[in-house]
Amino acid sequence: MAGFVVVKYFLNRHDAGLAQGLLSGGEVESVVDADDCGGMRQGMSIGRIRLLVPDFQLERAKELLAVLEIEKEEDI
Repeated sequence: MAGFVVVKYFLNRHDAGLAQGLLSGGEVESVVDADDCGGMRQGMSIGRIRLLVPDFQLERAKELLAVLEIEKEEDI
């Protein structure tokens, strides 16, 4: 059984969910870990939302999420 590792931190659940969708499209399993009562108290977890992937899929996840960094740089 694989262990899960943090691939990226997010400031809000929405951005984490978008990244999770990107990973899902690339066939990478992922889990959003946020201490916000299942989304009911989103202000509680600002800056503490983690996107976790199985350790054996970490490199693939980083490749997929690199697209987010490119888009961020282009917005500047």
